Amino acid sequence: MIKIKAPWEVERMRAAGKIAAAALRLAGEYAKPGVTTQEIDRIVHDYIVSQGATPSFLNYNGFPGSACISVNEQVIHGIPGPYRLREGDIVSIDVGATKDGYVGDCANTFPVGRVDEEVQRLIAVTRQSFFEGLKFAREGYRISDISHAIQAYVEANGFSVVREYVGHGVGSELHEAPEVPNYGRPGRGPRLVRGMTIAVEPMVNAGGAAIKVLPDQWTVVTLDGKPSAHYENTILITAGDPEILTLGED
Repeated sequence: MIKIKAPWEVERMRAAGKIAAAALRLAGEYAKPGVTTQEIDRIVHDYIVSQGATPSFLNYNGFPGSACISVNEQVIHGIPGPYRLREGDIVSIDVGATKDGYVGDCANTFPVGRVDEEVQRLIAVTRQSFFEGLKFAREGYRISDISHAIQAYVEANGFSVVREYVGHGVGSELHEAPEVPNYGRPGRGPRLVRGMTIAVEPMVNAGGAAIKVLPDQWTVVTLDGKPSAHYENTILITAGDPEILTLGED
């Protein structure tokens, strides 16, 4: 069932979203050569806790980190560890913060030092695809109108959209109904109404769309080993323009 948020719930989600966005922005500042993904995870954890919130991902279904940190061909759900970032890497960081029982969820992909021009374009197209979808995140449209806009933009730019993992509703739970795919025909799925809160999160591969899960049962990687990028915000459907609850400065 899709949960329509009351004004007081939206206020709590704004507070959680602000913390998640700030934690993500801080994490991005440490996406530099020589820094380990574990160090970034600790920075995210400590910041979220300092704001009186809880890292939403920590121990979620057993996940061992406070942030999902995915490098290069890793699509999502990368486990923080001893890997030291290198010049030319890209790192996708996904952050969730729970404050007063409500969640903010956001992600971004950061270049580490100088990166290949085509990889930089991958990051830019992934981010812009979110905003292409956002144009349809308005009362009266359907979920798949967002999905179709994302897919059309990504594929027009020569990249591919991951199918197996999708966006989702978010609120008092990290994952709520409805699912928000990044592909599909327009005019399908639930109709958007004010008070809905959803996480829209394009996952875009430089090569083919195929992925696999590593033996750790968490880390998702591209099957062809080419880079992948990720961009996400939590948004509120209103009577007018959608409100981004986790928009940081990026």
